[in-house]
Amino acid sequence: MNWDRVEGNWKQFTGKVKQKWGDLTDDDLTAIDGSREQLEGKIQQRYGLAKDKAREEVDNWMKTIQ
Repeated sequence: MNWDRVEGNWKQFTGKVKQKWGDLTDDDLTAIDGSREQLEGKIQQRYGLAKDKAREEVDNWMKTIQ
């Protein structure tokens, strides 16, 4: 799966994002609006992860959402 597909169907993916990262709020998801950089930033902020770790988390998540 590539990010363009996630970005284009963001509203459909928000449930899966919330399932994986439950600390993200609905307001966070609205603000992210399909931006991978914004998602990684919010994951960093909410979970206290380093930038590269947040990117790795998103990469791993994308492998699971066929």
